Amino acid sequence: MIEVSGFHKSYRETVAVSGLSFRVQSGEILGLVGPNGAGKTTTLRALSGIIHPTKGEVRVGGHDVVKAPMRAKQNLAYIPDDPKLFDALTIWEHLQFAASAHGISDYTERAESLMEAFQLTEKRDALASELSRGMRQKVAVCCGYLHEPSAILYDEPIAGLDPRGIRTLKASMAERAESGAALIVSSHMLSLVEDLCTHLLILHRGQRLFFGTVDEARDAYSELGDDDSLEEIFFRATEGPDIKTGTDEA
Repeated sequence: MIEVSGFHKSYRETVAVSGLSFRVQSGEILGLVGPNGAGKTTTLRALSGIIHPTKGEVRVGGHDVVKAPMRAKQNLAYIPDDPKLFDALTIWEHLQFAASAHGISDYTERAESLMEAFQLTEKRDALASELSRGMRQKVAVCCGYLHEPSAILYDEPIAGLDPRGIRTLKASMAERAESGAALIVSSHMLSLVEDLCTHLLILHRGQRLFFGTVDEARDAYSELGDDDSLEEIFFRATEGPDIKTGTDEA
């Protein structure tokens, strides 16, 4: 569902990502982790079509994001870490806009259900300029889910959310994976990744350190077997004395 092959992105002399390859199949949740500056957001922005690769290919639903952007984006939702909403639109108007953008005519029942699930119903007529960061995050999630995408990208998805919002979002992510969507979750909150993700991609300085299942990551980096936390595995992978990158085809 999501394919990245030989992805390379540079800005003049600065290399943000180099030789990255991986796949996310339907029903999988990939945790994308790494230190600041590792290339996580660059990778998500390339998959969403915001930036173009310097080299390599990124595909969503079998469609090249650069060569067939409209077809790729029909299958995709991208939830950024700080959503930029339209200040002059209400919550409900954002959902109307999202429905129009994706050509959805019969959306009212689904939009109302999403607002109820994310505790937005009472604020449906509030302008975006009046919303907290957490509320804006919920609006972005609802707009992203409205067209039922088969691939969903989340960049620091729980930033600003209250405990109820975090629980609701985590449940929604699990439900979408169970329904066959492919998910990528980029977060510094390793507990979130550990709770949800089936697979793990560790980036360091724009290169892949590890890609595989969470159990395979424990086999590769654990000293205590299943008792090692993902946090311990992360530090051992990214701060160990013998860091090795992997750029072979996933």
